[in-house]
Amino acid sequence: MDDMHEVAAEASAANAAKVVYSANPLAEQVYQLLKQDIFNFRLFPGDRFSENDIAQHYGVSRTPMRDALFRLAREGYLEVGFRRGWKVCDINFNQLDQLYDLRIVLELAAIDRLPAAPHDSLNALRAVWCIDEEDREGDAATMFVLDEAFHRGLVGAAGNDEMLRVHNEVTERIRIVRRLDFLKAHRTSATYDEHSTMLKLIDRGKFAEAGILLRAHITQSKLEVRKITLSMLAAARDSKLPFVS
Repeated sequence: MDDMHEVAAEASAANAAKVVYSANPLAEQVYQLLKQDIFNFRLFPGDRFSENDIAQHYGVSRTPMRDALFRLAREGYLEVGFRRGWKVCDINFNQLDQLYDLRIVLELAAIDRLPAAPHDSLNALRAVWCIDEEDREGDAATMFVLDEAFHRGLVGAAGNDEMLRVHNEVTERIRIVRRLDFLKAHRTSATYDEHSTMLKLIDRGKFAEAGILLRAHITQSKLEVRKITLSMLAAARDSKLPFVS
């Protein structure tokens, strides 16, 4: 289990490192802090704030703060209005549907490439998911990290760096709602069962069957996202930042 946590941490760090703005490391730092506040719902969909308030909160000048804000706006997390300050974007469920569909395309393509991959390329995933029921992880936050690492590892095993890059970008775009999936106990147990079954099918050379299960697995996650309500988001909120309205 420790090995898999290290794999997940390294992949997360690598994904963050690829977007570092070397010319303005402070703007990069603020960008990462803001994004984490959005993912943890401390900045909630619909929240409004001013540049001055948020610059004071993070203890930085307006220049790196504006760089970070406009970068998050380009990525679809924030929007800015004339004389109205900044607003955290509402969750776009139609866009999430499209991103989940793209995940299916990428991960099915990865499975198609697995017959040519080394058998040991999935060993780290087997060590986490093909285990006895009493050894399964129960913490929702840990499950969220492990689940991301499973799907990233599946695509990574295909050996196509560009496919993995796009998959990482899709994963980040759906992260804001995907972690809520593991607040439900039945989704945790189903994830273990389905991931381990996929790996066993791959080991037996049943790649088509693994692909069918994968499609159903991601489609179910997509359907669960559609059940998310504002009250569920509010329940997952760590805390509200003092300057939002």
